[in-house]
Amino acid sequence: MSGKRHFIFAVSFAVSTAYLSFSPANAAQKLTCTLIVDEVSADLLHREGSCDKAFAPMSTFKLPLAIMGYDADILLDATTPRWDYKPEFNGYKSQQKPTDPTIWLKDSIVWYSQELTRRLGENRFSDYVQRFDYGNKDISGDPGKHNGLTHAWLASSLKISPGEQVRFLRRFLRGELPVSEDALEMTKAVVPHFEAGDWDVQGKTGTGSLTDAKGGKAPIGWFIGWATRDDRRVVFARLTVGARKGEQPAGPAARDEFLNTLPALSENF
Repeated sequence: MSGKRHFIFAVSFAVSTAYLSFSPANAAQKLTCTLIVDEVSADLLHREGSCDKAFAPMSTFKLPLAIMGYDADILLDATTPRWDYKPEFNGYKSQQKPTDPTIWLKDSIVWYSQELTRRLGENRFSDYVQRFDYGNKDISGDPGKHNGLTHAWLASSLKISPGEQVRFLRRFLRGELPVSEDALEMTKAVVPHFEAGDWDVQGKTGTGSLTDAKGGKAPIGWFIGWATRDDRRVVFARLTVGARKGEQPAGPAARDEFLNTLPALSENF
């Protein structure tokens, strides 16, 4: 491959054992990954840390959920539908407010995700996850609780590695997912924007934790998305496990770390 490491073909090889290599028994272990790939060529531009181990996607799963929602005509545009909060949603106090697709992605509203999957139903939800070839495709949920429809991605059965996140993002951006073009474009329109030097970054955070057999917790922080400068677009995944410092949630911390380092990293692209 002309001396360049080509990323996509390495993903399936690397992840075949990834789901077995990190378990709650060693939740206190610290792990980080920063992975950046060219959107067009799939050339690996930067890889740092352990990027093949799989973890719950947490709120980064809102991106594939948005694609599903728009493709199924449940979500209609950037501000429709606007659903009111209901007490039975058991949402965090800060999330107990009317929410539309833009607010959902920007403020990472959990109950909106769960209401969307309820409206999709088990069959359509499962079908999308399988057709997207998303992570380990396991939406069974917590053992014995039959809650996969609303909890599979929340520190439960569904898991994905940084490498798989990047592969999925490339398929999304290149129109290779089995959904309508409108669904792809409307999803892109609601993913939050950030600045990193002269890069325009769109991405989604995810925050959660691993719990080991002794009750110890290791924070999980994700930031996944794409960055554009002039006519160049790259896709990325940033993951931290057990490495949070200070009071900032792990997902926003991973986001800020990536945004702060991207300008320097891109000098080598």
